[in-house]
Amino acid sequence: RYRQVPTFGRGTIQRFHKDVAAMKRLAARDFEDLLQCAIPAFEGVFGNPGHDKIIMDLLFDLAVWHAYAKLRLHTDDTLNFFDTATIALGRSVRTFRDKVCPLYTTNELPQEHAARGRRQARQAAQAPNEDQGGPSGTISQRKPKYLNLHTYKYHALADYPNTIRQMGTTDNYSTQIVRVYITLMGVYITLYLVKG
Repeated sequence: RYRQVPTFGRGTIQRFHKDVAAMKRLAARDFEDLLQCAIPAFEGVFGNPGHDKIIMDLLFDLAVWHAYAKLRLHTDDTLNFFDTATIALGRSVRTFRDKVCPLYTTNELPQEHAARGRRQARQAAQAPNEDQGGPSGTISQRKPKYLNLHTYKYHALADYPNTIRQMGTTDNYSTQIVRVYITLMGVYITLYLVKG
């Protein structure tokens, strides 16, 4: 369905790959394009009107939150709206987790399954010849995967508006300043303290 989305502007929305799920080495603009085109691409995919509404609300809230996060100029009003959008996004994600996720079985990807098999085979080869008590080297099934909201990425979403209040928008600062400072301190220590 993403492939049916037409391009827009010179570099705004570019043509999507035939299989979006198989895309590798995605840049930030690719994720942004996927998010911006997600609502028409996912519309009606699940077949259940209740699930479709929850998913459309979630995608809309994600797009609104992303738009506020990318603003280069904020006022007190936009930051208050950003706070509200963050609360709405949290509710939408929890609704999705509670009402939609349990009804669908999701498993690890084939490459994750293969990597786990290689890792277990390597560990079995390195282990001394003892009775492991577990499965004998082969992995029969892919592990189930669940939406985990107990991660730092999800937890940190609520900190974005306050961080912008304190530090400014995210295009105003970088870690380059810290790197230059550390380099200058190294030069100072070498010139004055060690040779001094």
